Amino acid sequence: MSTNAVRGIDTSVAPVDMKFEIVVIPVSDVDRAKEFYAKLGWRLDADLGNGKDFRIIQFTPPGSGCSVIFGKNVTAAAPGSAQGLYLIVSDIQAARQALLDRGVQISEVFHSEGVYTGTDEAYLFGHVRVSGPDPQHGSYRSFASFHDPDGNGWLFQEITTRLPGRIDSATTTFASANDLASAMRRASAAHGEHEKRIGAADPNWPDWYASYMVAEQSGTELPK
Repeated sequence: MSTNAVRGIDTSVAPVDMKFEIVVIPVSDVDRAKEFYAKLGWRLDADLGNGKDFRIIQFTPPGSGCSVIFGKNVTAAAPGSAQGLYLIVSDIQAARQALLDRGVQISEVFHSEGVYTGTDEAYLFGHVRVSGPDPQHGSYRSFASFHDPDGNGWLFQEITTRLPGRIDSATTTFASANDLASAMRRASAAHGEHEKRIGAADPNWPDWYASYMVAEQSGTELPK
């Protein structure tokens, strides 16, 4: 048997792309939900129906490859039952302020101390929320939450550096100008430390920046 065979599956065969693009969320009032998601600043992709017993609306968050769909007779799930819907941001304070500026209620930024039981609303790192961002400003560790009018639950999660293996190492992309600017700021700060170590200005800083930003996104070793 081939060493590439796992339980009868030949893993030497190239995988077929399976791009996750749609999440269906249950709502009770379609027009109210449409107004809310438009208020977030999300792009309206579609509003289709037969005028009687079917309607489908699709919105896409800025920079996202995945969209949400809701409407009339598109899901049997109870309105408000979609929880733990994560929106990844590179600057959680800026993302939170953007929603406040649009008149959307959102929690304070919070983090976890690794307590997995408790009375707070469940999220990735437990049931006890500690006020303020993660003290070490660790990637994946700071959050803020909000709900749509039906109670479907969304969370911002701040990610500045991806863990190894979480993205295609052959591809470097940025979801928005803000994400690219944030990556450049981190590269600039790291490059400043690099110049301190070498004791001179680095004339090849564009190459160093590029290497740093690619390595940071792919989770490989950062340049020194």
